[in-house]
Amino acid sequence: MKKTLILTCIFLFIGLAAFSATVKPKVMWLDCSANWERFSYPDSIKYYVEKCHNAGITDLILDLKGTSGEVLYPSKIAPQKKEWKGFVRPDFDFVNTFIFSARKYNMRIFAAFNIFCEGHGIFRRGIVYDTHKDWQSINYVPGKGLVPLTEIKGKATGFTNPALPEVQEYELSILKEVVQNYTFDGIIIDRARYDGIQSDFSDFSRNLFEKYIGKKLLRFPEDIYEWVADEKGNYNKVNGPFFNQWIEWRASVIYNFFVKARKTVKSTKSNVLFGTYTGAWYPSYYEVGANWASKKYDPSKDFDWATKRYRKYGYADILDVYMNGNYYWNVSLEEYRNSKGVYKNETDSEISKGEHLCVEGGCIYSKKILKGAVPLYGSLYVEDYKKDKEQFKRAIKMTLEKSDGLMIFDVVHIINNNWWNSLAEGMSSVDQ
Repeated sequence: MKKTLILTCIFLFIGLAAFSATVKPKVMWLDCSANWERFSYPDSIKYYVEKCHNAGITDLILDLKGTSGEVLYPSKIAPQKKEWKGFVRPDFDFVNTFIFSARKYNMRIFAAFNIFCEGHGIFRRGIVYDTHKDWQSINYVPGKGLVPLTEIKGKATGFTNPALPEVQEYELSILKEVVQNYTFDGIIIDRARYDGIQSDFSDFSRNLFEKYIGKKLLRFPEDIYEWVADEKGNYNKVNGPFFNQWIEWRASVIYNFFVKARKTVKSTKSNVLFGTYTGAWYPSYYEVGANWASKKYDPSKDFDWATKRYRKYGYADILDVYMNGNYYWNVSLEEYRNSKGVYKNETDSEISKGEHLCVEGGCIYSKKILKGAVPLYGSLYVEDYKKDKEQFKRAIKMTLEKSDGLMIFDVVHIINNNWWNSLAEGMSSVDQ
């Protein structure tokens, strides 16, 4: 036992030393579902870790808790995922196979968690469908009113209500369990947010919000906003008198969770890095309650949805690592300006526009509002470029030039497209 601990510490030191010598980290995300069968054998894991290393990847992010809420290790807290789409994974030490394979190449390895997701809507599996139906988000659906998330047709991801104390304690206990039992270099929390602008309108959230503002609402949810149908039957959001305070309060819920999450990680193992991954579209990201900017940035000067207090809940200053999802075909600002200029991001309720909606603009804008609080790893979705590997290489080059590091989502697309050479060429094209 003592010998194993000493070797682990040596590996950890070597990995961190290698990172410190690298100007800009190059990170590969390893999704737990998309690579389920592929990563079900130790030899296959070792093979793909080596492929990543040979391409120039310095860090790995191992997705340990998917959107179904199931985890990929024997947990005493969360259900363990042992089967996916009919394939049963053989019994072996999945997590440590990845960790020790990464250590062999002096690569850092992070564990990732879909924090407030506890159900896969397509397969209807996860605890919001059985043991904890009371944790699911209550959404304000146009034309239908308040509807439990699991009753919304086509809803792929089963979000919980982040404001529920029992939800937060559950997620924190999972983070602590992993940090205690494994030697990851860092923790990345993903989907640490609300489901969208429609979420959460439960009685619990209403009562907590009323306590926050010190007033009782006469009309709920209309005092927040109302879905109003036009003559064509299309629904438009009309903000009520408490909309901005509602946006502020939701940001406070997510911010306070981040404070607890960081404390949980650091109090368990102080040297473990704490980070997050969000969409890069800050001007509309308020819809999911996540203020990933620095407290030094005041969004109330730029946006009518932000109160003066909104900046108080910027969480960039408590992060060690931040990754933004620049999910755009347009790489340069010039390309964006020559395009239609509009885009609907994954979490948006409406179409967006602005120069942050391209790879270059997303990196520049993110750096601006992070105010140097945390390193920015510009992140790319490989499938955005599936028809053009040259555009993919340009996106990699731009990201490395305009941010502090690169994250590629996800390895499955590199494998399926056989883009290992394109990945390596894109990363080596920048003089660092």
